Amino acid sequence: MATSPSDLSPTPPAVAESPPFSANLGRRYGMDWLFQLAAWLATVIAIAVLAWLLLDVLNQGLGRIDWQFLTSFPSRRPQNAGIIGALAGTFWVMIIVAVVAFPVGVGAGLYLEEFSGDNWFTRLIEINISNLAGVPSIIYGLLGLAAFVRLMEPVTGGRSVLAGALTLALLILPIIIVATREALRGVPDSIRMAGLAMGGTRWQVVSAHVLPAALSGILTGVILALSRAIGETAPLITIGALTFVPFTPGCTPDFPYFNPLDLLRCPVDVLQSPFTVMPIQIFNWISRPQKAFHENAAAAIIVLMVMLVGMNSLAIILRSRFQRPRP
Repeated sequence: MATSPSDLSPTPPAVAESPPFSANLGRRYGMDWLFQLAAWLATVIAIAVLAWLLLDVLNQGLGRIDWQFLTSFPSRRPQNAGIIGALAGTFWVMIIVAVVAFPVGVGAGLYLEEFSGDNWFTRLIEINISNLAGVPSIIYGLLGLAAFVRLMEPVTGGRSVLAGALTLALLILPIIIVATREALRGVPDSIRMAGLAMGGTRWQVVSAHVLPAALSGILTGVILALSRAIGETAPLITIGALTFVPFTPGCTPDFPYFNPLDLLRCPVDVLQSPFTVMPIQIFNWISRPQKAFHENAAAAIIVLMVMLVGMNSLAIILRSRFQRPRP
């Protein structure tokens, strides 16, 4: 008996029927509600802890802040102690950190993002910068001790304002570089293409169009990096910053407090002077057993927080200013 071609064709396998789709909206909305509840709970706990810490600090130190506290040097008597030495040291250190870190960090970010080629050397630098942003600050302190305090002692003067500022500048350089590159990446490529199409060089396009468009993000990153540097303690303790400084860096001891013009009048006296900063002074007071010193530490924390809020406010103002459309 002859077989037809249709009889020789393979039988298609049986297709298993999929179970009917179940929306189960009640369970999905329930999981969504639980996730929102967990997120809100975590936020409330974080804000409550922060508020408790702030209230505790304000309760201890707000009554201690007065003109005598702001203009007196440290003392073994807590009622006579003040923060003018640490305040002046913080001022000088942060000025030098900004002068060093801003041009170097922004320049490195500009080169890596706009001018460097895609080769192994550039990729190696990018990997190292990303890794350096997460290195503990104590490592930078050891580097500053070896390089700026010992190796460059004739220039820096040893354990001085300049050595501390250069150490903190190294600490925040990776942050500034990363912030600069991210701000430059946010500028549309159409701006670059339009400038090059009009006959401009790469530097003309970057300096006249790309950099102004990214300047708000760059300045915000710089200010936030400086805000981190102002609160660092471990690197400065490692390089040997003092805990008791009965003077302010400069060359005008008869000046009531400290003279900001000393950096121009006598830069060597400022840069090579021993120093302390606000976090170290706070650490010194908080380690004392007397309650009065703890109140001094709380008052110094309030002053430091005011400085941080001022720097962050400056970042917001600069960002708003440079985000305005140019005519």
